[in-house]
Amino acid sequence: MTTTIGVVHPGEMGSSVGAAARSSGARAIWCSEGRSPATRERAARDGLEDVNGLAELVARSQLIVSVCPPDAAWDVADAVARRGFTGLYLDANAIAPLTMQRIARRLQEAGASVVDGGIVGPPARKRGATILYLSGERAAEVAALFGESALETHVLGAEPGEASAVKMAFAAWTKGSSALLLAVRALADAQGATAGLLHAWSRFAPDLGARSQATAKNTAPKAWRFVGEMQEIAATFDAAGLPQGFHRAAAELYERLAGFKDRDGDVSLEEALAQLAGNDASRR
Repeated sequence: MTTTIGVVHPGEMGSSVGAAARSSGARAIWCSEGRSPATRERAARDGLEDVNGLAELVARSQLIVSVCPPDAAWDVADAVARRGFTGLYLDANAIAPLTMQRIARRLQEAGASVVDGGIVGPPARKRGATILYLSGERAAEVAALFGESALETHVLGAEPGEASAVKMAFAAWTKGSSALLLAVRALADAQGATAGLLHAWSRFAPDLGARSQATAKNTAPKAWRFVGEMQEIAATFDAAGLPQGFHRAAAELYERLAGFKDRDGDVSLEEALAQLAGNDASRR
């Protein structure tokens, strides 16, 4: 029997997850209620079938996959639980292990089984670029649904929270270091030290000049999505008894760049630095 997978909030990543499942023989559905035209177009292009609201999605799905902004992960899980879902729920959001465990308890109390997922890499469009880390008693079942699709899977263990911990640690470096790099450039700019910094980098870290340009271009338009993720990472550090301040600051830096959401065209380093310094006139 074909497995029906319900994809909740298919942004670029979620829609690619649905497409990967379809390529392995599953049926992927979603509900377009309240979603943007761009999301509708993307879901249609990836072959996700539109259904009439969340209640129908819950009723028809054997597996529900949640891929949404971190600060919406609890609300999505709670909404699914309130509609009586008793199937398998994969939370593949960038959330702290403690958040994941809270979500697991809520769904398990409602009768569902829960698998924790952490996605590392870009939207899953080609094999070898994106890994879905999985943990939970039924993690192997989820892995099997993606087969040899564009989404590679890796099963870690039996406890929800293990996969989320991998995602938090990985993103703590990748997105955290991007925030730090832009902050350093903003500091040098504010202090009139840019020429000297670039000279020093040219001798001792020759990739950082070009990397900071690329970071502004690639990160600023997505910065709004990283605010909640940095907060979840900070909470993860705190739960481990480690200082959380750096990633709280990274969340603030990304919040300052949130106005570049849906920017039509590249964001220059100069625009990003001006925005970090609080100069609204930098936005075009």
